[in-house]
Amino acid sequence: MGYKVAVLGATGNVGRELLNTLAEREFPADEVVALASERSHGKEVSFGEDQVLKVQNVAEYDFKGTDIVLSSPGSSVSKVYAPKAAEAGAVVIDNTSYFRMDPDVPLVVPEVNPAALARYSKRNIIANPNCSTIQMVMALKPLHALGTITRVVVSTYQSVSGSGKEAMDELFNQTRGMYMNETPQPHAYPKQIAFNAIPEIDSYMDDGSTKEEWKMVNETRKILDPDIRVAATCVRVPVFIGHGESLNLEFAEPVTEDQARVALSEFPGVTVVDHRELGGHVTPVECAGEDDVYVSRIRRDPTVDHGLAMWVVADNVRKGAALNSVQIAETLIAEHLGR
Repeated sequence: MGYKVAVLGATGNVGRELLNTLAEREFPADEVVALASERSHGKEVSFGEDQVLKVQNVAEYDFKGTDIVLSSPGSSVSKVYAPKAAEAGAVVIDNTSYFRMDPDVPLVVPEVNPAALARYSKRNIIANPNCSTIQMVMALKPLHALGTITRVVVSTYQSVSGSGKEAMDELFNQTRGMYMNETPQPHAYPKQIAFNAIPEIDSYMDDGSTKEEWKMVNETRKILDPDIRVAATCVRVPVFIGHGESLNLEFAEPVTEDQARVALSEFPGVTVVDHRELGGHVTPVECAGEDDVYVSRIRRDPTVDHGLAMWVVADNVRKGAALNSVQIAETLIAEHLGR
């Protein structure tokens, strides 16, 4: 007997990828329902190679009888409908930021902290971490087991797909317009994104950091270790899909480059491509559409006693959102909901 699954936010970038990932991985669903806001009611979305789903209005949907809700509609919508679905008996796996730091809601990357899922029933809500956090903790986890990581300095190079379809369209239109002598007109971002880099993502905090940077710091502590110190600078770059991250790690004890390569290579969901030659690394373009997190340029950081530096990339829409959500659902079924 399979499960009834609802995908909330089905018309967005992540929602469509959720449907695609469910079909690709042959998720054990007897029924899949596409949900979105009233303005998307009646639209059609693809599910698998030959199925088309009619989008239903979430405001009119009865969650009773739904087993799992994969939710990616925006925080304000999740705030309303995730608890509603949970109260009706569904387990909600939420991709927005709204529930991530709730102490009663597990924040999960299945390869990193699957044991946290044991607490899901407290609220019937499980949070999917921020995309940039997911790929970073995937790289940190096997290294933290080698020698305790005490400090992380991370600079991100985040694609516009993290801001949604409007931002992707803006990059496309600005890029095309530049070749036609058109003056770029920013809408999704405060400044031109084409041929540029914008060193701020999300709103500012009182200490001068941005909310995206705050997420990376606090989500990493919740998922991996509350004692890890993290300093983050998050930058939006003119790339359509795929986030890059430059990491400098400080350990409590020595960890060699070779030890790190072996540990990372053996960790599920991580692929090491680390050739010390021009082009011997993975870039965001090459990771687009891929499930794994790719680690390159592993080397010693000579500025601290026990330090390593590396480059990490991943598809932020897949592993950074849709795939991780589906993996959470798969792990939940295997370890807690099995019928």
